[in-house]
Amino acid sequence: MSQRMRPSDSSGVRSHQVPRSRSRYTVFQPRFILLLCTWLSILIGTMHKSRAEIPADAASSPSQTSAADMALKPAEIRVPIPENYTDSQRKFQGIPSLCTTSQGRLWACWYSGGTTENGENYVLVVTSGDGGQTWSQPLFAVDPAGPVRAYDPTIWLDPDGKLWLFWAQSYEWWDGRSGVWCMTTDTPESPEAVWTPPRRLCDGIMMNKPTVDSLHRWLFPVSIWRVTPSENTPKHDLGERKNPNVMVSTDHGQTLTTLGASFVPRNVSIFDEHSIIERRDGSLWMLVRTTYGIGESTSTDSGKTWTDTTPSKICHPSSRFFIRRLTSGNLVLVKNGPIERQTDRREMTAFLSTDDGVTWQGGLLLDGRGGVSYPDGAEMPDGSLVVIYDFDRTGAKEILAARFTEADILAGKIISSQGKLQMLVNQATDNSACHP
Repeated sequence: MSQRMRPSDSSGVRSHQVPRSRSRYTVFQPRFILLLCTWLSILIGTMHKSRAEIPADAASSPSQTSAADMALKPAEIRVPIPENYTDSQRKFQGIPSLCTTSQGRLWACWYSGGTTENGENYVLVVTSGDGGQTWSQPLFAVDPAGPVRAYDPTIWLDPDGKLWLFWAQSYEWWDGRSGVWCMTTDTPESPEAVWTPPRRLCDGIMMNKPTVDSLHRWLFPVSIWRVTPSENTPKHDLGERKNPNVMVSTDHGQTLTTLGASFVPRNVSIFDEHSIIERRDGSLWMLVRTTYGIGESTSTDSGKTWTDTTPSKICHPSSRFFIRRLTSGNLVLVKNGPIERQTDRREMTAFLSTDDGVTWQGGLLLDGRGGVSYPDGAEMPDGSLVVIYDFDRTGAKEILAARFTEADILAGKIISSQGKLQMLVNQATDNSACHP
């Protein structure tokens, strides 16, 4: 497994050597001299043009140009993970994602590294074959070189049965550009799945799953943060692209193009972390993280244009939430606190909507403690739901999961045989540098 997962072992990609062709001219022939002069003129002009087109921030110094390119290099896939990446050595972890295969195997990921969100971050991946009751140790780490971090991962099973691991990659905490990277596997039912080498899809960050609409398009919720880049980093200004964007693929994720975007007023814009829902009437509904909680936007032309983001009726702290269409046709929403009351990051609760999010029913409390955040989830083959979230990222450092059904949500308590709360996915235990 180790050798097949490393990006350097890209089987099937070969270097082809092209034989050099011999010139029909000699230096003594006038025609050759004329061609040579023409070629040199074009080359010199191209060099001047290329230099002029380099952004000022990238051309300021060789070191900055080199740094700017570091985030564009594929991450190393560390198998097995280094000793200092093991549970007993990690001081910080959180921001998880989870999905299930068609046969019920669960895959989960989150990021760790260092003591907070910074250039030391890397992504870890685990799996469970018993519905989330027990989990493997981290199978591998996605770890870019230098002060480039891998963060905000999400994991997704596409309609073809292929498993995708996505993550963002940025120089230090934020360089103004970042980039969505991915690896895939065609063997997601195996705990020893073989993954493709990392591939960069586009600029930005995508921490929530794509949506496949009724036109069979894959809609990717990709954000370009409208926040100030980190100090002492190459800074990229992507201008009007700094929005919650929708990228679209019509070739099963091989290529992505920009479809549309919603505008979030600058005074309330933060990390977006948006999700896309296709409503029963064919319109698209975008829910966006803002400074006040959850904003919303709508598109009635298949995602080409969107209304400006305005406050939704769902009360929530400025934090990630989870919303998804279920096989039943209902929507599930997992958030902090009640629908009508804003809390901080506590009271992780699941709700159900039968009318496309106009109203919400039930209220299953998954974890009432403070410090619970960033839910993500998936629907199991038996119709039950599994939701993952983090608790106390630098203290307890727990990644937890809950399994429940739609009936459990409506009852407000576990009444199903599948239901189980606060299942431990992983816990990091090094507290040596977390609390000075």
